[in-house]
Amino acid sequence: MSATAVRPEQPPAAWRPTPLPGPLPAVRARFAAAVPDDRRRALWVTLAVTGIAAVLRLIGLNHPKGLIFDEVYYAQDAHTMLSHGVEWDPGATGSAYVAHPPFGKWLISLGEIAFGYDEVGWRIAAAAAGIAGVAILIRLMRRLTGSTLLGGTAGLLLAVEGSHFVLSRTSLLDIFIATLILAAFYCLVRDRDWRRAGWLAAIDGGLDARRRRPRLGAPWWRIASAVLLGLSMATKWSALWYIIAAIVLYVIWDWRLRADAGARKPFRDTVIYEFGQNLWFGLLAIGVYVLSWTGWFLNDTGSYRHWLLEQGRSEPPVLGALVNWWEYHLSVLKFHEGLSSEHAYQSWPWQWLFDLRPVVFYWSSDVNCGAGDCASEVLLLGTPLLWWAFVPATLALLVWAIARRDWRAWFLLTGIGAGIIPWFFYPERTMFFFYTAPAVPFFIGAVTWSLGLIIGRHRRGELSLASPERRLTGALIAGAFVAVVVLCFAYFWPIYTGEALPRDEWQARMWLDSWI
Repeated sequence: MSATAVRPEQPPAAWRPTPLPGPLPAVRARFAAAVPDDRRRALWVTLAVTGIAAVLRLIGLNHPKGLIFDEVYYAQDAHTMLSHGVEWDPGATGSAYVAHPPFGKWLISLGEIAFGYDEVGWRIAAAAAGIAGVAILIRLMRRLTGSTLLGGTAGLLLAVEGSHFVLSRTSLLDIFIATLILAAFYCLVRDRDWRRAGWLAAIDGGLDARRRRPRLGAPWWRIASAVLLGLSMATKWSALWYIIAAIVLYVIWDWRLRADAGARKPFRDTVIYEFGQNLWFGLLAIGVYVLSWTGWFLNDTGSYRHWLLEQGRSEPPVLGALVNWWEYHLSVLKFHEGLSSEHAYQSWPWQWLFDLRPVVFYWSSDVNCGAGDCASEVLLLGTPLLWWAFVPATLALLVWAIARRDWRAWFLLTGIGAGIIPWFFYPERTMFFFYTAPAVPFFIGAVTWSLGLIIGRHRRGELSLASPERRLTGALIAGAFVAVVVLCFAYFWPIYTGEALPRDEWQARMWLDSWI
């Protein structure tokens, strides 16, 4: 819905409030979105960068051959769901006990339907999710920074980020949750802009925001965000932290909207008027999550499907199914809480921040590379020179957020924090580097923001005012950084894709002992 179509309900002229004085330039400046008007160029930038990401992710997608790493679980579970409606254990000829919700595996199964049960079939959905994530990040950062150039830069950096690249070529669940959460948070920002545009149009139309609020119509962006977050949680439970973060952002943004509009009691009004919307937002996300289990509810063979009967208790048709489903969830929660067995590639959150402990997805020394001693590996490793910029960029973003009270910086920090901070509270749990997947686009957002600060601004809506000389110098620095990151990605390409290398060339890429 466009801003011009959003108008408050007009009362009779006899008691219509006196319009607030003038066009309120200060209010307009606070309410206006920073989106540039170069739509055609933005479209071409989005298509070009997304095309690069697509080519990179689709080349050689069928290599390595066979199931690698946790594909042995997710690709096979997706295949059995097509036949049985639930995950199936062929060895036990019965339903398999699984510790993750079904939606991500249904996505994998779509690729298997389209391309067959082979490497391309079980990896194509992950590739599509990774490509979509690049496009979404371009649009998100363009909207946040007011710069199509910075939006394209963010997309290019994500396209050549090693861990995102490897997950985009492997049928694990993490790339799906990363893209779904990114899309949901893009919808959050669109909803914020839509609401502010509606309030601004209403104020221009004579609304006294000190006493009344406009009627904005159906909040489709907020609905889309709730659906996407529900699907995220239907892929992996760790999306719960992003649902909580989204609700917190909505409350804060609605409060600040009223404060900027001049409402007399903005926080009270937010609690009163937005409580219902935030309640149904959470309920809608939960409802979508429950619907993702439809195959389990409609199938008599799902794990825990008849738990009550197995306990010798009665099982009412509907209530019994819900009780069994709930008991299944309690069992999965207990499983995750007790997941503490040692693993060769386990790591801790502080190690993730510095790219210290990658995960080997595939390894073989039985390959031919034209030399006597060869190696082939798929290593889930963040592009080092990009990844090592994450912490400094995040700290710079935090300083900017505190000093300027910039909602955009706090938004990116929220995306980083929701993906990283909760894991620090589970020090005994077995964890892996790919758990960072949902936070990676927001880390890249922090790097892009920092590059924007280095370049500076030349028109309203971008980051910081700068002279032409300063912008030229900043652009050269930012361009050099992006070029070095791209070259670094190209250097590590063989160990991202499983290309056969002479052992000494493979060893040369092991910059840290912890990567081996």
